[in-house]
Amino acid sequence: MIAFLFNVMLAANALAAGEKPAGSLNVRDFGAIADATSDNTAAFQKALDEAAGRKLNEVCVPEGRYSFTGRLIVPKEVTLRGTFDYAPSHAGIRDKSDEKPEYGSVLLVRGDAGNDASPAFITLQTNSVVQGLCVFYPDQKEDTPEPVKYPYTIAMRGNNPAVIDCELLNPYNGIDAGQNQRALIRNIHGQPIHIGVYVNDIYDIGRIENVHWNPWWSINTPVYNWQMDHGVAFQFGRTDWHYVLNTFCFGYHIGYHFTETKSGVTNGNFLGIGADNCQTAVVVENSAPFGILITNGEFVSFNGPDPTMVRVEKSHTGAVRFVNCAFWGPCNRNAVIDGRGTVGFSDCTFVQWGHKGQVVNSIEALGGSLLVRGCEFREDKPQVWLKEDVQRAVITDNLIRGEARIKNESRGAVVIEDNAAAR
Repeated sequence: MIAFLFNVMLAANALAAGEKPAGSLNVRDFGAIADATSDNTAAFQKALDEAAGRKLNEVCVPEGRYSFTGRLIVPKEVTLRGTFDYAPSHAGIRDKSDEKPEYGSVLLVRGDAGNDASPAFITLQTNSVVQGLCVFYPDQKEDTPEPVKYPYTIAMRGNNPAVIDCELLNPYNGIDAGQNQRALIRNIHGQPIHIGVYVNDIYDIGRIENVHWNPWWSINTPVYNWQMDHGVAFQFGRTDWHYVLNTFCFGYHIGYHFTETKSGVTNGNFLGIGADNCQTAVVVENSAPFGILITNGEFVSFNGPDPTMVRVEKSHTGAVRFVNCAFWGPCNRNAVIDGRGTVGFSDCTFVQWGHKGQVVNSIEALGGSLLVRGCEFREDKPQVWLKEDVQRAVITDNLIRGEARIKNESRGAVVIEDNAAAR
């Protein structure tokens, strides 16, 4: 074990010094120049193609700032690897440096400005990987009312593509994780402005782990305000059995957005996910009948015209479950439920609804079926309102601070019992 760790340290030191580990190629040997201005598109692509042709599995990017006006395709079975062993992050408004980032393997993207419909800056193919890089858009400015539109930084295609240990500091769109099988996104930091991760057309399980979107590039600026009004941290269309673990976002219009595309809807396992200071933490337009399963979630909304943690739209026909989740603000309502599907809350904690003196319910159900069991309402305020189009509801075994105020106007089948209320 000691020998193995020693060899890993030697390889990392060699890459930082501009050397290449055995069995790999170095972009500088193909003409790459780390001066932050020269276009390195051709040099990088030549190194990647050479690695594929020679059946080498790695192209190394030594420390430096490499500028690009074009796009890159990482061939099958090739890894584009930088110096970072874990995703870096930046201090955002607290970082007073005129030029950031300043260390590690940094790719400066200048091409395709104003055209978000263009192909991604980096496209991955079957079994190809991007690892250990920081990607920065130097022409994206903080003081403009709208961001410059760019295409996705990375598009993941084919089977088993992976994006690992990277920072996407300020892209307009981050990762397009659609049209692939078994894609892996792990240990990613950054501040995508418009869309962080987009998932669609997945028919074999994809994985997203330890992704942290935070305002490291800009906060309390015109562009950040635009992000708060328009940005989506994680967007899901058709995906089967997606696994999402320990993800977080701060400062978006929507944290987690579940949509219905031409291909279909989402089912999956979402464990330890969080959304802070999002106008709406979770929006569900539709889901699969076997469900979106959310466990150990933490959801906070307190900005915008109607800050609400969960919105399930009238178009919803599937199933959503929240287990052992916490919802706080100060917000307007914790959840607004509509549609013809089923939404369940089990062992959840609800606090800080009805901000600014508004008399509203923690959970407002306009339609569909609702389960609220074994939860705690920690405010002496109205808890649940079942409106007339609610088809079925079970509200049982909950702890309530103050008076139980569960309003039932439903014309459907409703069970309300065994709720413990006390001041």
